[in-house]
Amino acid sequence: MHAEALAWVTRYATTDEVSVLDLGGRDVNGTVRDLFPNATQYVVLDIVAASNVDIVADAATWVPDQQYDVVVCTETFEHTPEWRSICATAYRACRPGGLLIATMAGPERPGHSAVDGGALRPGEYYGNIDPEDLREILLDVGFRHIVIDVQTSPSDVRTVATK
Repeated sequence: MHAEALAWVTRYATTDEVSVLDLGGRDVNGTVRDLFPNATQYVVLDIVAASNVDIVADAATWVPDQQYDVVVCTETFEHTPEWRSICATAYRACRPGGLLIATMAGPERPGHSAVDGGALRPGEYYGNIDPEDLREILLDVGFRHIVIDVQTSPSDVRTVATK
């Protein structure tokens, strides 16, 4: 995970006792888990099994069986055409008043692999996220108090939103 994404999550992370769901949180090149040191529950969902993954499922179709204080989704949306559905999943998984904290590749960032952060593999999906599309989807699924931050170097789109 690059430093700008980590800095964004750090800005909204808490040392309070909270439950956290990390969508797409398989450790490819870092994790934000340590930013929530007093998490009463830290659950990682990813489409690929790994040592730090608790639930192997597609976040676009997964149905949460509980709600969390914080839902984190870092550097995931650009790796799936179903990112809009993941926003809906994040909303369903977030308790009322809870936060979504997300980072993703913006319009100008070069493609990179979800496998290891390197070059895209043949046939691997990649699509940068337009910040206005993101705002529209977050509003459509029900989030409010949406903050979207756009960085140009590297091209990042970052958001925090409240259910």
